[in-house]
Parts: sequence; structure tokens; C-alpha cells
Amino acid sequence: MPNRATITILPRFENTQLATEMGAIVTTATAASSKALTKKELKKFQELLVEKKKQLLDRARQMLSEGMALDTNDLPDEMDLASSEYIQSFEFRLRGREKSLLSKLDLALKKIDDGIFGVCEICDEPIGKKRLEARPETSLCIKCKEDQEREERTMG
Repeated sequence: MPNRATITILPRFENTQLATEMGAIVTTATAASSKALTKKELKKFQELLVEKKKQLLDRARQMLSEGMALDTNDLPDEMDLASSEYIQSFEFRLRGREKSLLSKLDLALKKIDDGIFGVCEICDEPIGKKRLEARPETSLCIKCKEDQEREERTMG
């Protein structure tokens, strides 16, 4: 009997029937066991996340100190008032997005502490380092994110 190959299959590709039929020994692996980030890389991402969080909180404090109230005495006509209300509404939407980003930053920092940073929440595969460098707060690998966005486009 010829030597049997050992094939490791990541969770996304759990159809092991073909490999088994070919006589291979099939094992499964998670992202953590296949491409874990080094301590140095984790430290770098932690520092990046902390810096992004600091910048976000600094912008929020600056916004509060500048004040968000509209004073109708400062606005001579209805057009100025409407324009100012639009800008204020836009700024409130930005604050909502920043609040969501803050939650993602906190979650990513917690994942570093828990030892699961850089692992896709859907397929358990490693998230590419280039993706993590671009968006360290991400929780999905590029493939799963593309699938999610494609599904969102078809649903609504």
C-alpha cells in the first residue's frame, strides 16, 4: 500500500469526502493553529488600536468643547438655519459611526487580551496581515466580508 498523505482542512472547506476517498488521512485545523500572529505583531496591533481609540476620543472631546447647539440669533435667515441644521445632522450621524467604531476598537483590544485577535468570526481562518494593518478593528477575513457585502446588496 502506498504512503498515505495527511491533509489538513480549514473549517471553510470541511468537505472531506474527496480526500478520504483518495485514501488521505484528514485532520481539521483552526486559524489559531495555522497562522498565529507573533507577540511582536500583536503588540503592534494593540498600539495601533489604542492610538485610533485615542484619536477618536480626542475628536469627540473637541466636538463637545466646541458645542453643538444652534443659536438662532447667530443665523440671520432661514437658509442659514437650514444649512446649519443639515451640518448638525451630518455631524450627529458621524458621531453615531464613531460610536460604532469605538465599540469595534474595544472588541479588537479585548480579542488581543483573550488571544483570539486576527481570527475571522465566521470561518475561523486567519485574517490577512495586510487587512489587519488597513483595518485592525476588523472581525472578518476578506472573503467573508465580501460574502457579507454581496448578501447585503442582494437583500436591500
